[in-house]
Amino acid sequence: MQEIAVQGLKGLPSQARPREKLLGHGPQALADAELLAIVLRTGLPGCHVLQMAQGLLDRFGGIRGLLHAGPDELARVRGLGPAKRAELLAVLELVRRSLHEEMRQMPLMDNAMAVRDYLQLRMGSLPHEVFAVVFLDSSLRLLACEEMFRGTLNQTSVYPREVVVRALHHQAASVVLAHNHPSGQCMPSRADESLTVTLRNALALVDVRVLDHFIVTRHRVASMAEMGLV
Repeated sequence: MQEIAVQGLKGLPSQARPREKLLGHGPQALADAELLAIVLRTGLPGCHVLQMAQGLLDRFGGIRGLLHAGPDELARVRGLGPAKRAELLAVLELVRRSLHEEMRQMPLMDNAMAVRDYLQLRMGSLPHEVFAVVFLDSSLRLLACEEMFRGTLNQTSVYPREVVVRALHHQAASVVLAHNHPSGQCMPSRADESLTVTLRNALALVDVRVLDHFIVTRHRVASMAEMGLV
């Protein structure tokens, strides 16, 4: 892309401005960099906002990678001051909330990819390990998703009693377990397998089924049920 001296979108010809293009033709007509440029609004001296947007996408491996970037990673990007970081993080939270509402609208089994996407956005980029439980009703509709424990599973105890108490509180018929691996390793450990069995047995005493246990990383979500471990 030829370097453009003007930093913002106003310096572009009207037909090339992403905002006008979006309003005239709809958001589906815009490339990823154009949509991101609308959020960023301005670039840097000698670097147009469209160039800056494309540079961000290249750095994080596309829109999906950018959405999984944490606040600390964004803070290391030249030109992303507090205002721009806040706007990007707000977009990320809106995506999370949209997926959360989507999960409420239909049974889990009809919307498994939304569940994976939601968990990945919520947990995939965290620098510490988090254990969460998705509580479902008898029609497999979302009741709640709660972070139950924080810390590596072999250092921070995950108390089955607390999970059972919350399942009874929500009157859940089934649950999906999830925790992240900040290392990026998506395979379950022996500790993960042992914990799954312990929680499955504890919840069975109150007629709550464990449907799956997801291992979440920045780039992948692995299903222990698909591995035959649930």
